[in-house]
Amino acid sequence: MDPSNLRQRIERFRILIVGRANAGKTTILQRVCKTRENPEIYNSAGEKVRFQRGAHDISNEMVFRSNPGFVFHDSRGFEAGGQPEFDKVKAFIANHAKERRLKDRIHVIWYCIPMDEDFRAFTAGEVKFFSQCDTGNIAVIVLFTKFDALYDDAFAELIGKGVSRKDAEALAPQHAEAAFDNGPQLKLLYNRKGNQRPPRCHIYMDKDDADCRPLIERTAETLDNDMLKQMFVLTQRTTLEVCIRYAVEM
Repeated sequence: MDPSNLRQRIERFRILIVGRANAGKTTILQRVCKTRENPEIYNSAGEKVRFQRGAHDISNEMVFRSNPGFVFHDSRGFEAGGQPEFDKVKAFIANHAKERRLKDRIHVIWYCIPMDEDFRAFTAGEVKFFSQCDTGNIAVIVLFTKFDALYDDAFAELIGKGVSRKDAEALAPQHAEAAFDNGPQLKLLYNRKGNQRPPRCHIYMDKDDADCRPLIERTAETLDNDMLKQMFVLTQRTTLEVCIRYAVEM
């Protein structure tokens, strides 16, 4: 579809980002939009409201001036609000899934789970989301944020196996990913018997890694609606390679 016609039909690409406090959500959005500024917040009436880090109203729209083609909705996760917060998110997703106009629907969900917590396991709220929240056809991607918190354990394990300190330091990220890939968390996450809508995929993101290309690439790959895929590719400004690749393919 011609890009001008596509923007008239969809206008902006809409993303719901979900995650507990300190999961790094705002930082990720800033990276995606290539800015260090805070977003502008608009309520459901279109009125601008003051940005407050940690304050959440899922119906509010978050827009960064550096890339107004993205509109974000933020949920704080469910460990703080319990059942009422979960019900609010569930209703928000269901209502937007029923929107007649494509531009008013949620186009993708990024679910952030930080790996620097003491237990490094899913909370009851996260288990509840994947087992009880019907996301319909909306693609859900899990972002394991602050994944570098697992590198020390991987490093120690490699040292214990006789690997040199230099090699262990270089191999720790890969070793941590391999161990997590085969661990109980992912088996629980993708268990279709227990989960109503397992995520489409997951990625690992380091705390200080400013490179969002893997997130952009996996999101583009996951979208199965060609118009949404094209709109996402045109909107993102993180990597030119993605634009070129999909320009050729589409």
